[in-house]
Formats: sequence, C-alpha cells, structure tokens
Amino acid sequence: MRNQLMAAETVKAIDWRDDALYLLDQRVLPFTQAWLVYTEVADVADAIRSMVVRGAPAIGITAAYGVVLAARARIAAGGDWVAALEQDFQLLADSRPTAVNLFWALNRMRIRLRRARHTDQPLAALEAEAVEIHLSDREANLTMAQLGTDLIRRHQGNLQTVLTHCNAGALATGGFGTALGVIRGAFLEGMIERVYADETRPWLQGSRLTAWELASDGIPVTVNADSAAAHLMRTKGITWVIVGADRIAANGDVANKIGTYHLAVAAMHHGVRFMVVAPSSTIDMDTASGDDIVIEERDPLELLEVGGQRVGADVEAFNPVFDVTPADLIDVIVTEKGIVERPDSAKMTQLMCRKRLH
Repeated sequence: MRNQLMAAETVKAIDWRDDALYLLDQRVLPFTQAWLVYTEVADVADAIRSMVVRGAPAIGITAAYGVVLAARARIAAGGDWVAALEQDFQLLADSRPTAVNLFWALNRMRIRLRRARHTDQPLAALEAEAVEIHLSDREANLTMAQLGTDLIRRHQGNLQTVLTHCNAGALATGGFGTALGVIRGAFLEGMIERVYADETRPWLQGSRLTAWELASDGIPVTVNADSAAAHLMRTKGITWVIVGADRIAANGDVANKIGTYHLAVAAMHHGVRFMVVAPSSTIDMDTASGDDIVIEERDPLELLEVGGQRVGADVEAFNPVFDVTPADLIDVIVTEKGIVERPDSAKMTQLMCRKRLH
C-alpha cells in the first residue's frame, strides 16, 4: 500500500529550490494555482500570518525554511549574525500562536544552529535541517495513512461514509496529508464510498481546498454547510469523523479548526467514531490540557465579508480560529509513532516515549 500512496501524491504546497521558498497561494485556490516566491524572512512570516500557507505541519516546514533565508541575510550582513538571527526567530514565532508545529520546527532549527554556528558551513547545516523537517513530515504522512487505514479496516462493515472538517490534506502538510492521507489510503483499499467535507467557515477551506484535493484524486466528495454535520450523522450513515490537529495537549485534548468540538459532541451522540490524525510534532507535552492552549482570534471582518463584499450587519463579530475537543470525546489519535485509543495523560506519555515506526 505504501507504494500506492507514494504514487498517488499529486498535490504539494511547499517547494524549496534555487535557494528560495515557493508556496502555493492557498487564498486563491481552487480557481487559481499561483506559486509565490520568497527570499526574505519577513515575507515568509507574512505568508504564514496571511494564510498563503496554512495547516500546522506546513506552517512548521515553512518557518524552518524561513530561518534558512534569515540566516543567509544575517551572515551576509556580517557582525554577530547569530545574535541578530534571534529577531527573525521571534518574528516567525509571532506569526501564528496556536499551531505547535511552528514552535517545534523553530526549536529544531535553533538546536541545529547551536551545533553549526562554529562550523565552516552553518548555512548548509541549517538548510539540511529544514529539508529533513520537510521530508520527515512526508514520511510521517505515509505511516499515518497506513495506520489509519488499518483502523478503518478493523471496524469496517459496508463501504464507509466519512466526514472531515477543514483541510488536513497535502495542502496542509509536507506530503500526502494527515486526515486526508487516511481517507486517501482507505479509498485506495476500496473502503470509502463517499466523503462529506464541511465547508469550514469563514475561510472555506473545506469547500475550496479539501473538496478540490479529493475531487482531483477521483474520490467522491460532497460539500456541506458546517451546521449540517449532525443531520448528516443521523441520516447519511456517517461511520467516521476524521480530522487533523493544530495542537494536542499532554492529556489528549485537541485544538483544531473551529467547529471540530461540536462535531465530536455530535459524533458521540450518534455513535460515530472520531479519529484525529496528526504527527507527533503536533503533540505538546508542555501543555497540560486544552485549557492552556492559546486560541487565535482573527479579524472579525472575515466573518462579515466574503471576497471583500460586506454580507453581515454592522455589528461585532467573534472569530476564533480554533476550538478544543476534550480527550474524552476522541476515539483514537493516529501519529507516526503509533495510535492512542481513548487518549489520556498516561497513554500520551507512553506514545511520546516511542520511536517512530518507520
């Protein structure tokens, strides 16, 4: 199956070539496929902040390459470039607050910097680390797809009808996708009949990105309003809700795109299994529970406007980007290190002590 998955990789959002970072502009998909080129760290931070790139693993990879661009500029400027580089680390760290992969990637780059700063080729070492972060995410995606597919097979009766929220596919990662990686794998194994994709207000990642990815792969997909999810569970035979994550706390609580929490509540009520798929870099063992996760809030106009056109009344709007799903609503968390069923603190600690499976 692994070879099938690798052969099916058709979409990517990040490319590093010719000493520059290329990002597929996800703000204009699916109608326009535009690659933007970045050579300055400030522009990379703005790309993260402005949603050119999104999805926790993709944000982390992008930040790692941002450090390489920053180091090149600081070395060229002379002086104490290592000290000056701290400003760039902070600039990238401030771009988005919730996705822990951003901080995980920056920490890896900082560790490599400490080892490489006194060598003859510190820039080459930093570039190698960023490339490794990128490639290891691709490998993690493939492993998680296999593990998640095996879970679905274990619980399979008839063909499965699944529901997903936001975009946790190739556009959100360095490879095949997390939640969509599992869905792709299960489809290749003949176990998926249809995918329902929440539209995901207000940025419409589900209808613009997830539906586009799945349709491109020939996977039957239907877009639905976020508020239709419970109705679908009741009437359409949904067997799994499969989502990604932006941060997983030490007790198994999961921060993901706003709307995930009410999906988990509805899934439990309807007896639908709930799967979270995310690399171990998304697990933050320094955050005890979801109560400690900083939830990003964005411009209220994102709710009150569509395409720059005002559609809402002249009132205040509340626009949190994420919510927290308590661990007791989650059936299974799938990572490249293995799976955790009915997660809790002890099981998460045990998971993080393992080595990756591949």
